[in-house]
Amino acid sequence: MTARCCERLTVKQGSKNPFKGRQFTAEIILWAFRWYLQSPISYRDLERMFADRGVKVDHTTLFRWIQAYAPELDKRIRPHLRMSNGSWRVDETGDVTLTDAGCIEGNSAA
Repeated sequence: MTARCCERLTVKQGSKNPFKGRQFTAEIILWAFRWYLQSPISYRDLERMFADRGVKVDHTTLFRWIQAYAPELDKRIRPHLRMSNGSWRVDETGDVTLTDAGCIEGNSAA
């Protein structure tokens, strides 16, 4: 996520900056959201990921960010999401088996 993207998400014309007065920048907070929502990760693992990148933040702070900013981000992002009609199509299917050695063997049903 670039700084430009963070500015778009954080500051709308005529609205208050929800990240104003925080110890960390909006970019750091939005990275925490992205990583937390993108994969099943714990707050402690997220804390370690930030530590690896030189950012010292506690896991309880990450929890508070998610709880505090989730409704605001949902409200701002929801209009930009495409609606799904619930229909999914699969082009090709095949049998997949796991061998004793842990290798995956597949047969295409072409």
